Amino acid sequence: MKRIQLSLSLLLWLGVVGYAPIAALAQAQVKGVKPGVIAAMPLNKEATYCHLRFPAIQGRTFGSPKPQLKPATTSDIIDYYGPCDHDPLGKEEIESQTRVWEERKLQD
Repeated sequence: MKRIQLSLSLLLWLGVVGYAPIAALAQAQVKGVKPGVIAAMPLNKEATYCHLRFPAIQGRTFGSPKPQLKPATTSDIIDYYGPCDHDPLGKEEIESQTRVWEERKLQD
């Protein structure tokens, strides 16, 4: 019984110690991150390539001159891997999400 307790304690300790550097990296400030990005984790030393998380664009604002993101509390979150200065409301992202939105409408 003591061996099981010791093994579980060691496993828990290793999990916490192993997670700490990952959590610290996730909290690191990344230069050039645009407003609306929920999380930015640099994936290289220069912090030029990142994993970004941001809410999707509201469907009713696609055609408007000023599209808006959904609230950050929504479950419709985009996982993006690319340049750290990617704009969630930029031209490329609007085109990409519009394409996906239209494909989903056709499938319904």
